[in-house]
Amino acid sequence: MGITERKEREKTERRQAILAAAQHLFNEQGFEKVSMRNIAEAIEYSPATIYLYFKDKNELLFALQNQAFSQLKQAFDSVFDIFHPAERLQAIGHQYLQFAFKHPELFELMFIMTGPMEAVEARGEAEPWASGRAAFNRVVQVMQQGMDAGVFHCADAETGALMVWSQVHGLAALFLRKRLMIFSEERRLTIMDEAMGLFNKVLQYGL
Repeated sequence: MGITERKEREKTERRQAILAAAQHLFNEQGFEKVSMRNIAEAIEYSPATIYLYFKDKNELLFALQNQAFSQLKQAFDSVFDIFHPAERLQAIGHQYLQFAFKHPELFELMFIMTGPMEAVEARGEAEPWASGRAAFNRVVQVMQQGMDAGVFHCADAETGALMVWSQVHGLAALFLRKRLMIFSEERRLTIMDEAMGLFNKVLQYGL
């Protein structure tokens, strides 16, 4: 391995060490309480070193958000071996909910916090949020496949995908924010599954 390759590898390793330490501290203390200095101290780096990799906390949050959306996309990828489009769409909804319930802190980072999106806006790129778009495109793909098969009746796959995303996101947010306590504990998961199934039928047969 040459000097350039070794330096690049070391740079990548340091960046990942920073992200891993940040994620650990955020999980323990919450996003708002952790500073760039706290992260530097956790891995015995100087704060100046952290700023070589991330110009501010929002940039660091954006990097963690990108990782989280990549994980979500990988979860979505697992549904494409399901043959029927309606079952495939139901499965992608379940993957979304499972991810949210397993990683509530990442759900907060991905969909609630404004910091990462402020970093996106600051970049001002033509396609600034590739990781979020890649995950969403998996839902678009499922919708398009269903439309092509004559199963889903939507004028546009992207619009249909946004409607599906919003539906499942709402269920996840209601559960994580404990707004489903109007139902018994035994009923909550079941009623979410029934709601997704009903929504799936609306896409297939209309109201």
